[in-house]
Amino acid sequence: MVFSSMFFLWVFLPIVLVSYWLIGDRMSIHVRNGILLVASLFFYAWGEPLYILLMILSVTMNYLFARGIGDRPDDLSDAALGTASGNPSEMKSKLKIMRKRKILLTLDVVGNLFLLGYFKYYLMIAYGVNKLLHAQVIPLQNIALPIGISFYTFQSMSYVIDVYRGDAAMQKNYWKVLLYISLFPQLIAGPIVKYKDVAEQIDHREASWEKRTYGMKRFIYGLSKKVILANTFGMYADELFGLGNSDLSTGLIWMKMLLYYFQIYYDFSGYSDMAIGLGSMFGFTFLENFNYPYISHSVKEFWRRWHISLSTWFKEYVYIPLGGNRKGKIRTYLNLLIVFFLTGLWHGASMHFVMWGMFYGAFLVFERIFFGKVLTWLDEHHLGLVSWAYTFLVSLSAWAFFREEGTRIALQTLKFMWVRKGGVLSFTDILSPGLVILLILGVLLSGILQTIFPKLHDWLFRKDQYTAFETVFQAGLLFVCIMILVSSQYNAFIYFRF
Repeated sequence: MVFSSMFFLWVFLPIVLVSYWLIGDRMSIHVRNGILLVASLFFYAWGEPLYILLMILSVTMNYLFARGIGDRPDDLSDAALGTASGNPSEMKSKLKIMRKRKILLTLDVVGNLFLLGYFKYYLMIAYGVNKLLHAQVIPLQNIALPIGISFYTFQSMSYVIDVYRGDAAMQKNYWKVLLYISLFPQLIAGPIVKYKDVAEQIDHREASWEKRTYGMKRFIYGLSKKVILANTFGMYADELFGLGNSDLSTGLIWMKMLLYYFQIYYDFSGYSDMAIGLGSMFGFTFLENFNYPYISHSVKEFWRRWHISLSTWFKEYVYIPLGGNRKGKIRTYLNLLIVFFLTGLWHGASMHFVMWGMFYGAFLVFERIFFGKVLTWLDEHHLGLVSWAYTFLVSLSAWAFFREEGTRIALQTLKFMWVRKGGVLSFTDILSPGLVILLILGVLLSGILQTIFPKLHDWLFRKDQYTAFETVFQAGLLFVCIMILVSSQYNAFIYFRF
């Protein structure tokens, strides 16, 4: 089910909200959690009636491993063992428990990666093995990708790892773990919510009037990003990408990249806004997933602002365990490349996604070696426009690897962005007054207006006040979105396929 579908907006969401809000604080949190759990399972089953069993299997597996890992003495830690002066039998018992917990964690990670690998990477692995052995050892078959598997797998793994580390308490109630993973506002395309960030909210939260109104406001803004901006940019971008580079002039190749540049930002950040808004309606507070990445002055800053939940996940569970920046420069560069290789692979079983990740990894290493100091110097000497232009060109170029169907075509696109060529079509065949206006809005709202007027963001997203003007404005946005959805068939979320 899609947040911007008519069924979700007019049937599913109103029924769930009314059922939830009517209960209020007069009944226990268990009843409200039950309503959300049933709604979330129905939400996923609507689009994946069979694969809901896979999600439940994944939750059950991680729940059981977490139970086994969480069952430990309170003083079981490396520090406690190192300073222990107890009897040898007690020490031996604790070491045995530690080995057991490490084995369980390893099995859990392997199990999660196996499920994700089979459904997402089977064809890529089979093709690679067969090519390496010059024989069809593994049969080639297309396996349907369960919606949201990359997101809920990472959430499940983070829960078990945090229990192992002692950063989160083991949850004994299976239904609460199932609710945490399946919660429909963030189930399909994130943000990736760590259990330790919402554990307290599962047991204690209040869907206050302030949270409800803020949630509706945030949802409408996200829906507007998606329907008015992302969908429009997407229709034009898909048309240009579908034609191929041979029919496009250099100017139109730049145009298609710019259209996708804004499409993916407003599509994904719009979804994240809707997810955060929906969570707030039910009393949850999710962490932000975007912070105007297109105003960044370095690639490093870009990744602190773009898909924050994913980048922090890789930082906490891959980069830091690999050693982070604590084992020398060469090891730091290698760790960055590994993380961004995996980031690219997480997005899809294709070499062009890997190239997208490695492209960013190479620039992050480049900035670490020396160019980061140059960017800092530029900003300190009021030449920030230069550092912004550099970051803009890097991120725009990177989307070529992400969007094009193959590395060769992506490289061709980058070539023709800088080597002038003619084409069959001209700007007049694509541009319209409406598209020009939306492009201007897309540019301004991607962070420029918020930088020029710092109080604008706080005013738009404030939680303590709700004026009549805001009510009318948001009602107008919602009306426009509904009219567009009624008249248009283009409504797919980019990150649903990851």
